[in-house]
Amino acid sequence: MKTMLHIHAGVITSRLDETKEFYTKYLGLKPKVDMEKFFLLFEDQSGREVLSFLMPNHETQQDIFKPEFGNKGVYLTVGVADVEAEYKRLQSLNAPIAFPLRKEVWGDYHFAITDPNGIGVDIVQFAHPEQ
Repeated sequence: MKTMLHIHAGVITSRLDETKEFYTKYLGLKPKVDMEKFFLLFEDQSGREVLSFLMPNHETQQDIFKPEFGNKGVYLTVGVADVEAEYKRLQSLNAPIAFPLRKEVWGDYHFAITDPNGIGVDIVQFAHPEQ
């Protein structure tokens, strides 16, 4: 499909404040739109929108965008150039580490942290970053 220009993930959660703190403190994402108690949109270092959060049951939203996320079954992957340095940095910030550094049989080297919504964030140094 060549017509898609961009895709980003969105999560419906009542934990907007904690979520904002997590993604700014630990991942360095910056809020692009921050409508207190309604909507939060993050952009990465390149300025591209990558992740958004929406308060549940908001009257301006369609029914499909009202139920709160159930805190299971979702993960995000963040690729980094030096996973050991990132692990040490996040340890020093007391990030909620879900599992420590490990090297997989296929070569990826990674660890994970957990956001306030129960979303696992996999921090990975890919064995083949060009893929």
